[in-house]
Amino acid sequence: MTAPGYVVFGTAIGDCGIAWNERGVLAVQLPEGSAEKTRARLTARLPEAAEAAPPAEVRQAIDGMVALMNGERTDLTGVELDYEGVPEFHHRVYEFIRTIPAGKTLTYGDIANILGMPGGAQAVGQAMGRNPFPIIVPCHRVLAAGGKDGGFSARGGVATKRRMLVIEGALADEPTLF
Repeated sequence: MTAPGYVVFGTAIGDCGIAWNERGVLAVQLPEGSAEKTRARLTARLPEAAEAAPPAEVRQAIDGMVALMNGERTDLTGVELDYEGVPEFHHRVYEFIRTIPAGKTLTYGDIANILGMPGGAQAVGQAMGRNPFPIIVPCHRVLAAGGKDGGFSARGGVATKRRMLVIEGALADEPTLF
């Protein structure tokens, strides 16, 4: 197995990063304030990764994320993700979250109910907080009860989440439920 690769790339919300291996995308890093800080955060998560030119399928994922953050309706469900080491429940939540289209939102409780876990909103929230693939797994489309913003672990917190939702056409103040 070869060492993972990574690259930092610009988007409308700032410099993001992506890491991959031969099985798919390992991680996406949301902006940390500068390309250097994003790179440092990504390599802290994956110290064995080396900066490299992305293969074609990763380039397509990057292009899709850039387009999405530019307000284009882009489908990222075809991007291959490497779920090795991701807990089974999180994997299940992430795969479901990937089906929420841009411009739409659901609550943590909605997702828990749909996945057959009434009362499991907190577990869904914990999965969102540990999402290694933001944007591709659009955790920003998941809101707290009553359509409130809830949390967001990226730099800028809820303001970043709100900005992403505005770009996609879902107003955080008046969420459009899925």
